[in-house]
Amino acid sequence: MLRVKLGSCAQPISLLVGEMAGRPEGGKPHPPTHTISHKPSGIDSANGYNSLEWNRNSASAGMAKQFKYIVVGAGMMGAAAARHLADSNDGVALIGPREPADIKTHQGVFASHYDAARITRTIDSNADWARLANRSIARYAEIERESGVAFYGEVGCLIVGKTRGTGFTYIENVCASADTLGVATEILDDAELAARFPYFVFETGCEGVFEKNNAGYVNPRELVRAQITVAEKRGVTRFDDIAISVREEGGVATVRTASGQVYTADKVLVAAGGFSIAEGLLPQALAMEVYARTVAFFEIPDDELHRYAGMPSLIYEPGDPRKHIYLLPPVRYPDGKFYLKIGGEPDDVSVKTDQEIRNWFRSGGNASVRDNFSDIIETLIPSIDRSRISMAACVTSFTPTGFPAIGYTSSPSIAVLTGGCGSAAKSSDEIGRLGAQLLVEGHIIDGDYTADFAPVFCA
Repeated sequence: MLRVKLGSCAQPISLLVGEMAGRPEGGKPHPPTHTISHKPSGIDSANGYNSLEWNRNSASAGMAKQFKYIVVGAGMMGAAAARHLADSNDGVALIGPREPADIKTHQGVFASHYDAARITRTIDSNADWARLANRSIARYAEIERESGVAFYGEVGCLIVGKTRGTGFTYIENVCASADTLGVATEILDDAELAARFPYFVFETGCEGVFEKNNAGYVNPRELVRAQITVAEKRGVTRFDDIAISVREEGGVATVRTASGQVYTADKVLVAAGGFSIAEGLLPQALAMEVYARTVAFFEIPDDELHRYAGMPSLIYEPGDPRKHIYLLPPVRYPDGKFYLKIGGEPDDVSVKTDQEIRNWFRSGGNASVRDNFSDIIETLIPSIDRSRISMAACVTSFTPTGFPAIGYTSSPSIAVLTGGCGSAAKSSDEIGRLGAQLLVEGHIIDGDYTADFAPVFCA
């Protein structure tokens, strides 16, 4: 049945956006860090996308190319879905544009994986989100091995908040979730936090929950490259193009692209991040909110990296919950330099129109949010030179249910897979698997989930 939410739909946008820095969270090793990103991938065949040149040479204008399944959107969810579809199916295509060379001048679409570090962890207050994460993390090694692409840094995740029993419930809830899930953790008091992680200076009266195993960070850019590398090995055809319309025509699902190409399939899965609400893309408008976010980066020179050896990913909620932040340890970015990243601004700034989204990405972020992060770093990691700060603009996409939207539109041959709700990077492989299952089986048959993944559409 089609579920409809009235009166809360965002205005149409026409670019691909996604979850780069949501408030909920939030390689080859270099001596004090992990190195798993060297340059943007997905740009040319040398980076593993070997079907691009074939696509350019073989595509004939005006003739529809027929596939069994098409995935629209070559980001974290879409690439994962394509890989899983290729496990047992031939005739799978993946349509999605390459990463732009220059965000500030780019006029096309954007994606969620243009980054080098996102927190990954198994602890979550919701059992279904925890299961999505746990199942994805369990497959990281397999994906790295088959693709030859390293994207996971198992440095652990530290969650810090006010001590239990002092009127603050944050750490109590984290501990309860860890116990429920059976996650092995260490509980550290003020003195133990200072001894174990001397680069951090937390407020007095704090406790930390440290998840050492199956936690740390993923490089989303390299994760996408790994997924597409494996998908292509299994026979998936990738098209470097932008889908502008997905409709059922003459009993088949038809995808029309910005370059004028037409592709048809038995079924299409639209995994286009925030672009999923673009005007005219789907048979009916999807209800999903898109919010502007800013993240800040602090460059760490090579000769200072030893100061932060062993730094885990961090989620920190001090006494003032509006100062809740997440932080990633120094990771090498495409420019060859190491950066420590911080995010987690408390305010939701909605971006609704095409021009608003484009302007936001090209703006590079909010300077006042950047400066607030700098103030937090001044007391949290006093050894960092705050003059080496930069920032970036990004967005998060939230569904009305608080879970990814995985289900069919009004057409039984067109489905959606979108809405990471600020928490999906670490869980994208399992989310992609559920999307693939939806296409093959007609519905999600995995009975372990109690969440309502059904998409909500505008009236």
